[in-house]
Amino acid sequence: MGERGFVLTPTYRTVGGRPQVQLFTILECGEPALVTDDRFRPYFFVPEEAVARVEGVVVRPVALRTFDDRAVARVDVDLPGDVPAIRSRLMAAGVPCFESDVRFAYRYLIDRGVRGAFEVDGPFERRPGLGRVYANPRLAPAQWVPALRVLSFDIETSPDAARLYSIACAGAGGEHVWLIGPAPVEGATVVADERALVRAFVAHVRASDPDVLTGWNVTDFDLPVLQRAARGAGLRFAIGRDDEEADFQRERGFTRESRVLLNGRVVLDGLALVRSSYLRLDDYRLETAAQTILGRGKLFGPDHRATEIESAYRETPERLVAYNLEDARLVLDLLRATELVELTVRRSLSTGMQLDRVSAQIAAIDSLYLRAARARGRVAPSVDPEATAAGIAGGLVLDSRPGLYRNILVFDFRSLYPSLIRTFNIDPMTFVPPGAATARVQCTPSGAGFRLDEEGILPALVARLWEERSACKARGDAIGSQATKILMNSLFGVLGSPVSRLFSPPVANAITASGRWVIEQAAAHVRSLGYAVIYGDTDSLFVDCGEDDTNRARERGEALRDAVAAAVARVVTAEFGCASHLELEFEKVYDRFFMPEVRGGQAGSKKRYAGMVGERLELVGLEAVRRDWSSVARRFQRELLALVFADQPVEAFIVATLAALRAGTLDAELVYRRTVRKPLESYTRTTPPHVKAARKQGGDDRGRIIRYVVTRAGPEPVDALTAAPDYDHYIEAQLQPIAEAILRFVPGVDFAALAGLRRQLSLF
Repeated sequence: MGERGFVLTPTYRTVGGRPQVQLFTILECGEPALVTDDRFRPYFFVPEEAVARVEGVVVRPVALRTFDDRAVARVDVDLPGDVPAIRSRLMAAGVPCFESDVRFAYRYLIDRGVRGAFEVDGPFERRPGLGRVYANPRLAPAQWVPALRVLSFDIETSPDAARLYSIACAGAGGEHVWLIGPAPVEGATVVADERALVRAFVAHVRASDPDVLTGWNVTDFDLPVLQRAARGAGLRFAIGRDDEEADFQRERGFTRESRVLLNGRVVLDGLALVRSSYLRLDDYRLETAAQTILGRGKLFGPDHRATEIESAYRETPERLVAYNLEDARLVLDLLRATELVELTVRRSLSTGMQLDRVSAQIAAIDSLYLRAARARGRVAPSVDPEATAAGIAGGLVLDSRPGLYRNILVFDFRSLYPSLIRTFNIDPMTFVPPGAATARVQCTPSGAGFRLDEEGILPALVARLWEERSACKARGDAIGSQATKILMNSLFGVLGSPVSRLFSPPVANAITASGRWVIEQAAAHVRSLGYAVIYGDTDSLFVDCGEDDTNRARERGEALRDAVAAAVARVVTAEFGCASHLELEFEKVYDRFFMPEVRGGQAGSKKRYAGMVGERLELVGLEAVRRDWSSVARRFQRELLALVFADQPVEAFIVATLAALRAGTLDAELVYRRTVRKPLESYTRTTPPHVKAARKQGGDDRGRIIRYVVTRAGPEPVDALTAAPDYDHYIEAQLQPIAEAILRFVPGVDFAALAGLRRQLSLF
């Protein structure tokens, strides 16, 4: 009987001139393990007719075919590093290569059907740090969800990060703080210098033996600073389960996400996990995330934190110790509250991707697609290095009808694009280019055709994921359901990205065109029943049912959903001869609803609205949920909408807000937050307010968030104010546009008059 385990880091190394797969894992029994295998060789495929042109390597026939049904041969090479040169030589000679860019360790796992969890059977030895070491064992896929050991850490430094002050850890191994200093400090182990500090941290990581290291922005700050300090002290910064030093990488592609590679452990940055999750915050500072999710925050305030850290280290080091430890605790508690580590594990188990790569959507779908293609006897193309972005049409956004409404029904096509993939058998493998002769073709509303002689890989994947998500929902597995939803919603993106092997603009456009057609059909049927469609966006419809009573509106919504769903299904079958897999959901009733006009015009806006569902106010795209508006403006919009939706008078609230603003009692809410995107000196033609503030603050760190206030001396950083706030600016640039957009539909209320703006203007 074998032992079940979970792959933390798949990699390889060359041993004795042979590639050796190395899987650093954690076992169900609680031990770490290293699974090694030197029997596997790198390979890729070429068309069978091109075999004679392949020289110097082993080529053998296989019973596999390309998407366009050409026979292929397998090319075996000695080392993974040999592949790029051979591929380049062949492609330069006009020989296409298939699956020549699959990472070696992932190829090993794919060929064995392993997606994260496995069963291993065979003899092993034990080595310090590594645990069990298996050599060439039997490895098979398995079902197991591990509970990983997590260690959260945080460092404190001088303002320029040139000197380390302390390190705090929480989670696996317990709570510890190490502080550089001359005398004992309560709550900390005091060490003499940076060398001792780094050694203490590395020793703690090795002794506590976590599977996951986390913290807030540790990949871009804490870990690089620690590595620099280690090197300066002549130490190896080896915090994995072997003796290799941490390897810092930045992913290629749009996100340019940082990764820290450790053998046997995974770095899951809390900041990256929250930013890529379903959570939407005003900003992604630890303070904001902690206050929003946990209801508590950092021990030092945000405005003068750097000076507080410095003074605490010099004068009251016990305060710095408490502050440092609380930061480590906050990240650990955040991840526990949101279950983001557990979600990451489930996403890894779904796709076979390493934990710190599950958000790489293209690679995740690639992993699943390659497995399915091989099961079909197919080989997939390599990524085309010369492919460039192409025009992919978006979803349909219907013109909106601005106004204040009662009882707006919201309908949503559940997972619209995956449903269309399944309905029309849409897949790069089944795509029929225009003019190609194929016996049985499934046409889509755009006219694109897809073969019917074989179910596509993507449609089959959608069907499987649909069943898995339904099963998760049925047993109350919210994490599994969310992991499946994320994966299913990633399917469309790979078709429109030139860095994906499935890149196919005609296929991607067939999906979006079908989506627009479906929404148009649904809207047309709603109108034919006498109801008004006031808005529609990609997969949803907003319908005014003309009903004042919310309960009766809800009943109409249920009946309307059934009628529209049946009508769309009928027209799909009638016009295209296929069964519809579309599911229309009656999502909610907005008791009250606000659709604003485009600012400066009378047309309705898009992707911007607000509504009440019971006692809950929901906002989409409005200033109240935008991070680049001040807190006073965001709160003002929320409270004004709440009054209007409740049919309450608003004049007293507006006057009181203006009076409080001018009296200075709302100064803490005047802060803007903007990110510096370019070097400050590159702003020459125009100088945005946050850049002016950044120049006054000093420094030039691209990516940093500038917190500033517009004062009578112009924009100034929060920690260097020289003048009083410009209250007129906040009234005219922040509150007035928000108020007038809403009050446009509230007769008899004039913001300018209430603010005294008309009287001021009359003086000129």
